[in-house]
Formats: sequence, structure tokens, C-alpha cells
Amino acid sequence: MDAGHLTQVETGSSPAAGPTPPALHGSFTIGLDFTVPPAEVFRGFADPSLRRRWFRLPGRSATARHELDFRVGGEETARNVFVSGDTEEHLAYRSRFLDIVPDTRILYVYQAEVDGIRRWVSLVTVELADRPAGSHLTWTEQYTWLVPTGDGTQDTAHLRGGTRLLLNGLTATVDPTRHPTLPATTALAKRA
Repeated sequence: MDAGHLTQVETGSSPAAGPTPPALHGSFTIGLDFTVPPAEVFRGFADPSLRRRWFRLPGRSATARHELDFRVGGEETARNVFVSGDTEEHLAYRSRFLDIVPDTRILYVYQAEVDGIRRWVSLVTVELADRPAGSHLTWTEQYTWLVPTGDGTQDTAHLRGGTRLLLNGLTATVDPTRHPTLPATTALAKRA
């Protein structure tokens, strides 16, 4: 697995808004084994009812919105309101599928917004491979932070950690017997 890296690139500035923060570029790779075949893992991405069980933005479920058009050129959108103490953040996610090879590969680009500000954009490649005892998923994400917090190191750690949590939700949804001591409903409740 790639430990990830962060590269800072200077960008232009906007006279009206002051200096534009530098864009931060990097990537990371996460590998995950499943005890089910690639087709079952792929279904977790393609089937809207399964996708909604593990893919959601942080926040109350009453404010969550999700739409999925799983095809090349199709889009996925999600919105939610996250409240922490006195702080309320309006989160938005929008993606476009660029390449889909059933049971093998999904390639998409997405952007994430917080309170109407595009914070980062990512290119994600999900690859699925057969294994004797099931399948292996490789998630490779190449990101560009447009509005980083400070030097961006915490943002990068947050993105990598959030992706691991999402993949835990995918596992609980499509391969619930993989961790028999942690029922799927418990794993999903911990994410909510």
C-alpha cells in the first residue's frame, strides 16, 4: 500500500478575494480483502439500495439526500447537514463515472463542498480482483485540495480515514460474515 504523499503547488491569486491558497496534490491507496466474489462487491457500488447503506455524508439521516445514476457518464450526488456543538456544516458531494467494467473496475471523479465552497476534487479508481477465498479491492485516490486547512496535512489524514470508514461500511454491507463478532447493523450504526 502506498502511504500517500502531499505536494504543494503555487497557484494564481484573485485580486477581489486576496491570495488564492496553494493547491495541495497527493494520492493514497487502500487494499481490502473480501470473502465474497468481485461481483458482490461491485454490486455494493452499483445497486442504489446497497450503496445507500454504506455511502453517506456525515450528519443526521433526516437531512441526508442521495441520488445514483450508475453508468458511464452518470452522476452520483449526496447532501447532508453535519452539526457539531454550535457549528453546522452543509456538505455536498458530486461525482461523474468515467469508466465502468462490471465486476472489475470503477473510475470516477468527484468534488466535495463544505458550506458551498469546493474544498477538494479527487479521481478514484476502484479495482476488483479474484482471490481464492473471495476478492480483493484496491482503492486509489488522487486528490487536489483547493481550500486546505492550514498546511493540509490534517485534511489529508481526514480524507484517508474517512475513506477507510466508508470501506468498513461497504464490508458490513456486502460481506457481513467477514467480521462475525461485529454485526452489520452495529458497524453501520457506528458510522452514523
